Amino acid sequence: MARTIAVALPKGGVGKTTTAVNLAASFAAEGARALLVDMDPIGSSGAALGFTPSTVTTGLFDVLNFVAAFPAAIHHTELAGLDFVPCNVRNLQNEERLTRLADNRTILRNLIRPVVDKYDYILVDCPPVLRGLSTAALAAADSVLIPIRPGHFSLDAVDKLFTYLDWMRENTSRTIEVEGILITMHEPNTRVTEITMRELSSRYRHHMLSTIIPRSATLSEASFYGKPALLYNSSSRGSASYRALAREIIARHSTVEQTTFQPTIMERFGA
Repeated sequence: MARTIAVALPKGGVGKTTTAVNLAASFAAEGARALLVDMDPIGSSGAALGFTPSTVTTGLFDVLNFVAAFPAAIHHTELAGLDFVPCNVRNLQNEERLTRLADNRTILRNLIRPVVDKYDYILVDCPPVLRGLSTAALAAADSVLIPIRPGHFSLDAVDKLFTYLDWMRENTSRTIEVEGILITMHEPNTRVTEITMRELSSRYRHHMLSTIIPRSATLSEASFYGKPALLYNSSSRGSASYRALAREIIARHSTVEQTTFQPTIMERFGA
């Protein structure tokens, strides 16, 4: 049965979508079956995987409106083992309706039920808010992965999320674990990074992941080409760090047999 992980933080620009896309791709590269669900109406995850409105047939908007079943919204990607459910919000009216539908906290949990046995990991990319879509994602999740870019406002957002998780645990039947706090866009030897790391270690030491994602041009460039970083430049520091993150999470849960990133996979995609 899949482990469902919400990638969430109530702040933009911290690397949620980059993390969701590249972690899902790294899970697949490590031999796990991964599904990425885009809960953000902006739809950046789809663009980062090379999907356009013309290549999306059915998506989350149709599923939440009960126009289509959840399995019908699953799209295959160019990476074997990685599937994707786009948000497919076309306009402001669609976004408002999607947000209203997500007021039902259990809706996503119920909708993904038919596919949980087909994957090892289901990742949900959340918008930078807590109410509505993110709440539905958290209610469906076994755990939450928290990407944080070093900075004062990011620290405040982490505090806010932990408070909200306490509220969720008290008001839902789900026990939501913290998968871990992931440092993204890391720049060593800067004052902001030093302060952020010290504060996180002081407040949330037991939730800190060992893997750190460096600031990497490859991660930004890959999204322009509609590819996960490991298909764009598999030897980059950004690609290697997300593969390391996938291995760290796989090793923690041992839900699939951990394998090495095989050269045949890189050769298959011309990496």
